[in-house]
Amino acid sequence: MPGYLTKFERVPIAGDADMQIRSLLDRNQYSDPLGEAAAAGISPATWPLFGILWPSAQKLADLMQGWDIDGLRVLEIGCGLGLSSLVLQRRLGDITASDCHPLAEAFLQANLLLNDLPAIKYVVGNWGRVNPGLGEFDLLIGSDLLYEPDHPAQLAGFIALHAAPRADVLIVDPNRGNRSAFHREMALAGFALTETLINAPLSDGQPYSGRLLHYRR
Repeated sequence: MPGYLTKFERVPIAGDADMQIRSLLDRNQYSDPLGEAAAAGISPATWPLFGILWPSAQKLADLMQGWDIDGLRVLEIGCGLGLSSLVLQRRLGDITASDCHPLAEAFLQANLLLNDLPAIKYVVGNWGRVNPGLGEFDLLIGSDLLYEPDHPAQLAGFIALHAAPRADVLIVDPNRGNRSAFHREMALAGFALTETLINAPLSDGQPYSGRLLHYRR
């Protein structure tokens, strides 16, 4: 037994292209027997967050179903279960998934198998630390990343290091309170912002309210 419980979900994606997803059973799951999560700076309270299917992740996946990725090197930041990475892999995109959680890669690989998709490049991406060999990307994407007060500065610093000189950054944010601080940090890093309200329901009809933060330099 791995020390945590899981479930399987069918996730509707825009265009009627469903995905099968293995996720944690709920937010009460926790298992860090070797202290790997603690070493990565992940507390017991935040440990299960990577393994939950969040509404903003579904919105980002819907967006990736139709976004122009031709010729772009794409990085999903804080990929968690990797839903958007799966969509881009199915579209034959040049996608790299990243997260700092020690179980994110295993869940990503399981979800690739569930959907009969080939392997995706995965790298550890810890915003507050050096990530050697990660490189630069033309398009960086993420969802619901600004849920802690220190995230705006850490995430903006990570993006500044790993965005190509001319790059786009797309973040779906469910109206978190740290958004304004992130805007300031990204402006200091040379990124201009276009902000778009998202209020259309999820593909399964559940309500959603948030914003697409589109940064460009």
